[in-house]
Amino acid sequence: MTTTFDPDKLPGAHALAYLQSKLRDVPDFPKPGILFKDITPLLADPRALHITIDLLAERFIGERIDVVVGIESRGFIFGGAVATRLNAGFVPVRKLGKLPWKTDRLTYALEYGEAELEMHMDSIPKGARVLVVDDVLATGGTASAAAELARRQGGIVAAFAFVVELDFLAGRSRLDSENTQPAVYSLVHVGG
Repeated sequence: MTTTFDPDKLPGAHALAYLQSKLRDVPDFPKPGILFKDITPLLADPRALHITIDLLAERFIGERIDVVVGIESRGFIFGGAVATRLNAGFVPVRKLGKLPWKTDRLTYALEYGEAELEMHMDSIPKGARVLVVDDVLATGGTASAAAELARRQGGIVAAFAFVVELDFLAGRSRLDSENTQPAVYSLVHVGG
């Protein structure tokens, strides 16, 4: 991947290497056998956080994104900031029982179990172009579920954006196979 933007005027590869250096591996979380990619060191570093938000937003400038859907919980951090940069609305997708208004719910499979997501039923106007944002793309189940909730309201999923993609889990292939074939964009790739 190449980019024309870097806040420190370094080549894009240096900025991406810097971001990757801010990821921490946590073995056996949330259950034995899972190697969790922890982004909290990236969030704690102002330079890394700034680079991340700028690189995610830059990719979608000029693509008329109307709504950014952020997936609980780390997707809220990145999605809200990207929505601000793109002058788009922000819609949270949350775990079951966390939203106060009428919701649409979807059950989906995770790489380590099953989960449910909800979105307020009146949050995406029909025909709105949607960008789904999260911190990590693993198997693609969570992102696919969030996209389905957006589509149920008449949103058009234009793209997915992630800070980290775990290439060895092939989540991109799941998202690429969706009917509308939206773009999948990730900053840091781990294990190919």
